[in-house]
Amino acid sequence: MTAPLVVFDLDGTLIDTAPDLVASLNHTIAAADLEPVTYADLTHLVGHGARAMIERAFALRGKPLVEEEYPAMLERFITFYQDTMPGDSRPFPGLLAALDRLAAAGFQLAVCTNKMEGLARTLLERLDMTGRFAAITGGDTFTVRKPDAAHLLGTVERAGGDPRRTLMVGDSLNDFLVARNAGIPSLGVPFGYSDAPIESFDPGHIIRHFDELTPELAFSLIDR
Repeated sequence: MTAPLVVFDLDGTLIDTAPDLVASLNHTIAAADLEPVTYADLTHLVGHGARAMIERAFALRGKPLVEEEYPAMLERFITFYQDTMPGDSRPFPGLLAALDRLAAAGFQLAVCTNKMEGLARTLLERLDMTGRFAAITGGDTFTVRKPDAAHLLGTVERAGGDPRRTLMVGDSLNDFLVARNAGIPSLGVPFGYSDAPIESFDPGHIIRHFDELTPELAFSLIDR
């Protein structure tokens, strides 16, 4: 029988990356002489990609982002972010112990993020976490990205899993939409990056801390 699989989002679910994403954004917009922005300005955009964050920063400062300027801005963002990883980014409390529990119970683990795959892999490598995951896919791995079901289903396939024995764990609307679209149960965490309460996204179950993520809970959600 195929091993059960738990697929995790990255930013705001596995890893608290907000401080470094905001630092990279402020480094980027400094080239356009924009004043720095804060995490509070960007809460719901962290984890949605550099373009959304850059556009928001320009809008907050009342300056239009000229399309021709965007490629250089993106390159500046990515270069700074990659060079400074992992910075202050850290796994959320209780995560590593939860991953150990799941692995010991026979679960495979994977990552499905809209972050560029190369950036996701670099971050996880520098946190010494890559070896925990059977598959790591990003927003540029396939021709589609979350919430398109094919992104999650492609991740499951790469991990050698079965969608019927898979659980998706995330913090934002795209995570629960992709799970719904793929016919896969979901579990939500409330400490990530969203501008709405986790309850409003109607995940299959919500935990408040990774101490609550046990093999028994994961099995119960998969077998519903």
